[in-house]
Amino acid sequence: MKGRKLYLGLIFILSVAVVYLLEAVAQDKGIALGNVVITAKDRPSEWQDIIASDASENQLRLIVDGVEVAFAKNRIYMENNLDIMIPTYIFRNSFKCAFNTVSDDGIELQKGNTVVSIDSYDTFIDVNGKKVFLENAMKRDDDGYYINAHVLEEGFGYTYKWDSVENTLNLVDTKKDESILPSRYSYYDVGRLGKIKDQGIYGTCWAFASLTAVETSLMPEEKYDFSEDNMVWNSGYFGAQYDGGDYTRAISYLASWRGPVLEEDDVYGDGINNPDAGVVKHVQEAQIIESKNLEAVKKAVFLYGGVESSLYTSMSYAGERSMYYNDKNYSYCYIGTKKPNHDVVIIGWDDNYSKDNFSVSLEGNGAFICVNSWGDRFGDDGLFYVSYYDSNIGIHNVVYTRVEDNDNYDNIYQSDLCGWVGQLGYECDTAYFSNVYTAQSDEELKAVGFYATGKDTSYEIYYVDNFEGTESFCNKVYLQSGKFTNEGYYTVDLNKAVNMAEGKKYAIIVKITTPGAVHPIAIEYKAGRSTKNVVIDDGEGYISLIGKSWEHVEESKECNICLKMYTNNR
Repeated sequence: MKGRKLYLGLIFILSVAVVYLLEAVAQDKGIALGNVVITAKDRPSEWQDIIASDASENQLRLIVDGVEVAFAKNRIYMENNLDIMIPTYIFRNSFKCAFNTVSDDGIELQKGNTVVSIDSYDTFIDVNGKKVFLENAMKRDDDGYYINAHVLEEGFGYTYKWDSVENTLNLVDTKKDESILPSRYSYYDVGRLGKIKDQGIYGTCWAFASLTAVETSLMPEEKYDFSEDNMVWNSGYFGAQYDGGDYTRAISYLASWRGPVLEEDDVYGDGINNPDAGVVKHVQEAQIIESKNLEAVKKAVFLYGGVESSLYTSMSYAGERSMYYNDKNYSYCYIGTKKPNHDVVIIGWDDNYSKDNFSVSLEGNGAFICVNSWGDRFGDDGLFYVSYYDSNIGIHNVVYTRVEDNDNYDNIYQSDLCGWVGQLGYECDTAYFSNVYTAQSDEELKAVGFYATGKDTSYEIYYVDNFEGTESFCNKVYLQSGKFTNEGYYTVDLNKAVNMAEGKKYAIIVKITTPGAVHPIAIEYKAGRSTKNVVIDDGEGYISLIGKSWEHVEESKECNICLKMYTNNR
């Protein structure tokens, strides 16, 4: 009996010791044990290692302003000193931070008027010129860059709480009512702008604008020079370099994985087309921002990349005069009813840019900072100011918000190489559409891609295994649902992969609802000279009003459904 009491006593003493050690470890990181925040100074390193390893292996959760973050790839983890490291790829969406610079030497983040500089070799971070002590503020490994969660606390005013019981880091923005946008921001100012390009005598501004937008979306982490020549000749549309184009054919070229390719692999203006140049990136998402929503345009530039937009101009090259262009102030504004005829890229703004700098009388200050494709002889080394009051700037706006490495998926299934040419529907905002594909090998269905033809589009995704005809649609299996804020092209990663067997046919089905639309389904068809090369018999697409009776659109409407399938080999 005495032995049993002694044994229980030892257990009690050890338990107290463990709690004490855990409390000590938790101290100066503000770690919450359950609902209690412990303070103590001593942190035995052996216990730190155990806690960090256990927290990381059990997949730390991150909750920002009450919403749990979903990780598409590398997750947050805990260092042995109990610092929690956050991958940089989630900062734009989760924390609304812009990246001005990213390199092994350091990272500069900005949110509103707060700029935080991290020197990888220093034990301090710089917050608007003020030094704040913080060790291990950033790190890089094979998965990319990580930032210490305490940077958000010390630099941007987030409250920080780690709950060891729930294995969860909670971050709350105490300044969320403040604007994330400064009054002036420019890629030129922060060094996030590539070389200024020149389209020469050709009508290729659309290609230059779209690829500049893609290039800036990859900066500052990655810097590329993509081939406009390849986009023009391999867009799938009929025409020559003089014929012009628009953002829809740029999106179709990129979304179909025919580009982008490197400029060095298909040089612009040399008269040679290289259709076999290697694609170096996969564009999976292009958002079309609401017309004249200037705040949304600014946020897109701040968080993601340059915004391709359009304006009307009577000029066609650097040095040509125009009553709408002030060549002393590099400022432009057209007020009138003429439609846009030239594409540029918005790479910043200045809310206080004086209205007196323009050649026309305006009611207020403010201008977008744009990059043109007329070389560095135009404007201020290729840049110029376009007034917020210009009739056309900000009407047609595209930003590329998901550009990934070219090994993200193994295969793409598609029948709409010209992309969104027109729309189908049943005179209401909801419809079903489907594409049927035959698996070329044993694969896993990982994602589907399609267009939202208007704002606030919601969707439901289904699939049919072993499709044998329209009667098979009654066997559809629900996968998931969601919503897009902006119109554009989107890739939806499936929560659970679908196994596919070689030679079997599979139907992907989307129920789509686009408020205010009467034809919510994007289709490809021969709409005129530019789309005369569209091939109709390469697809098997269907549409339905309520998902019961289905119409084969290649036969009845002579069109293809814009619905792609992305798979990985098994």
